[in-house]
Formats: sequence, structure tokens, C-alpha cells
Amino acid sequence: MRRSVDLLPIVFTVCLLPLAKPAPAQSSPSRGTVIVPESSIEYAADAGVRAHTNFLIFVPDGAPIAQDGPPAAAETPASLACVYELVSQVKGCPISRTKKVPTGGSEAVAIVDADDNPDAATDLKVFSKQFGLPQADFKVVYASGQQPPNDPGAWSLEEALDIEWAHAMAPKAKIYLVEAASDSFSDLLAAESVASGLVAEAGGGEVSNSWGSSEFTGEQNDDSYFTTSGVVYFASTGLKGDVLYPSASPNVVAAGGTTVNRNSSGDFTGETGCCYSGDSVYEPRPSYQDGIKKIVGDYRGTPDFSFDASASSGVAVYDADGGYGWVELSGTSVSSPSLAGIVNCAGKFFDSTDKELTTIYDELQNKREYHEWFRDIIKGTGCRVGWDFCSGVGSDLAYHGK
Repeated sequence: MRRSVDLLPIVFTVCLLPLAKPAPAQSSPSRGTVIVPESSIEYAADAGVRAHTNFLIFVPDGAPIAQDGPPAAAETPASLACVYELVSQVKGCPISRTKKVPTGGSEAVAIVDADDNPDAATDLKVFSKQFGLPQADFKVVYASGQQPPNDPGAWSLEEALDIEWAHAMAPKAKIYLVEAASDSFSDLLAAESVASGLVAEAGGGEVSNSWGSSEFTGEQNDDSYFTTSGVVYFASTGLKGDVLYPSASPNVVAAGGTTVNRNSSGDFTGETGCCYSGDSVYEPRPSYQDGIKKIVGDYRGTPDFSFDASASSGVAVYDADGGYGWVELSGTSVSSPSLAGIVNCAGKFFDSTDKELTTIYDELQNKREYHEWFRDIIKGTGCRVGWDFCSGVGSDLAYHGK
């Protein structure tokens, strides 16, 4: 029997709407129901004190939450590698027939999360075997030196998602899962320091953070946690349109979200914007955004660039903890580790996030290269030609310009 966890069903929508009080279960007018785990809900007193995850669980009509195999309509490493032109193209990038996965990656990608997933290593092995990925060079690190508590169906699912999709996009990189003692900001930032040291010692790479909270007074004092030389930092921009920290930090790549659209035959037809973000309240505009100052004004704008994150185009994840199995997850929790993996595969290994983002934003000035290396997302709430608060510079195309 599957373990019961504290989950909140909401009506399925193409993009993600603000969450308020827990709502009763409702039938979906589309192909299923979206469930919000407790870990993805922020309460008023949480900002700057406790972080939340940024994923949702999709349950197809007539199916259990978790299944024995990958949900049929869930995106896979191969299908999204095709969509983002990371592998040789298959016409339409259909989920069922697209099998080629990325083969690159080096150095390290560290994942920072709270609590413990005791099945993380075996989850990653099952995921890799299912999708034809090499077995990962993988290590779990307890940031405090002691094993954190276990949280099935919440942070545990987040950890499975993060390590699997970082590995999917950079299969030859060493993957560290750095587990914070709790979801408090103090514990997560302590884990950030551990993760930064591990990546720097490995020769450089990326640190991904799929967590955050609403912005808070004094957040700039924490920006220094994201400045280790040789490390580029990523963080999810959230689910409901609020600006989150640490994605608002100028030292972090703010990972936004899109919807991957498919027709009735299952062929990819394009992307639309999904997860709207905005300007930071506290962080001044960094120099790499001077070219878009007419849009963002005097403050740091988010996101920077984006990846599939919509509940209508969720991804396959395997998590055995708590008796789960294969699930379909969505949200910008998918974006952060996936983009970290893509940047790792690009192989530039800049020594700071500032240099990474300067490279990305410089492409906006070269229209030919920009449209070759990024997909400009112009459809969806808040979307416009070029940079916008919906998808940043757009979504990824191949490995150039990153």
C-alpha cells in the first residue's frame, strides 16, 4: 500500500496559478489532476526563514499517483533533449519514439535540498536504466555530517527529480546530492557552502537549487553564499508568479518555465510561456541586464532563461521512497537542475554566475546568434519578443551561447 502524504489537489490548468487555502478535490476538465505537495506551499511567516520546493505532481485520470512505469504522456530525457536540440533531431520529437539522450558533461553538478531520500542512489539507477543513460557517478553528502530526517512525497520527491534530471542533461558529470539538515534557510545555506566546495574541488561546475521563498529584508546579506570561484549557481523561480530568493540574487541563474506543446499525434509544436516572474524588490539591476533596463528598470529582473515546467508537459521521475514509483512532476523545480546540466554540457565552465549570465545576455544583441541558440518565447501571459518576465531570454537551443 502506498504511503499517504499531505497533498493538495487542485484543478489542472496549462499554467500554474497562485495557491491559497487548501481546496477540496475536484475533477479536472483536462487529462488529470494536479497535486500540490505540502513542501511546495509557502506560509506567511516562511519568507527568509523556511524554503519551499517548486514542483507539482500530475495524476492522469483513472490512474494512481505513482505507476509501475513512466507515465505515457510524461516527457523523457530523450524527448526534451530533442525539443531543445541537444541531440540529433527526430521529426516531431514524439515521446514514444524519441530515444537518443545527451552524452556529454564533465566536472560536477551539485544539488542542494533539504531532508533525506534514503533511496536516492537506487532511484537514479532505475531512472538511468529506463532511459538508456549511463550509470551516474553519484554521491550523497550530509551537509551537517549527520543523516537528515526523511520526508517521503515531498522533499524526497524533489531530490529524486533534481538528481535524475541533472544527470539526464549531463550524464558524464559527477552528481552530488547535498542534503541540508532541514528546510530552514540557515541549514540550506550551510549546505550551499558544502556544495560549492565540492564543485570547486571537482574542477568547477554548477550548483542547482530548486527551492526558495518570497523575498525578504536582508536577503542581500546572503548573496555571498553564491560566489565561490569556479561555480555557476541556478535556482527555480517558483510556481505562482512571485519573485523568489535565491533566484532573485544577481549571483544566481534564475531558471524559469515554459509549456512544451504537442498536437494530437504527440508531435512537438512549440513552446509557450508558463511561469511568469518579475523584478526583485531588493536586488539592484546587475550590469549584465543593462541591455534590458527599459524593461526591468533599476532592479534585477527574473527569470534569465527557461525550460519545460508546465503541469501540461510534466516529466517522468522515479522515487521509491515511501512506496512510490514512477510519477509525473512539473514546475520550475524541473528547470533548475535541467538547465544546470545543459550548461555543464556546454563545457564553458565560467568561474562565476556573472560571467555565465553576461554571455547569455550578450546574445540578445546579436539577433542571428540569439535565434540560433535560444528559442524566443512570444506566446503566453507576459511574453514578448526578446527578453520578458515570462521566460527571460527564452528556452534553450543546443549548447552555444551558454
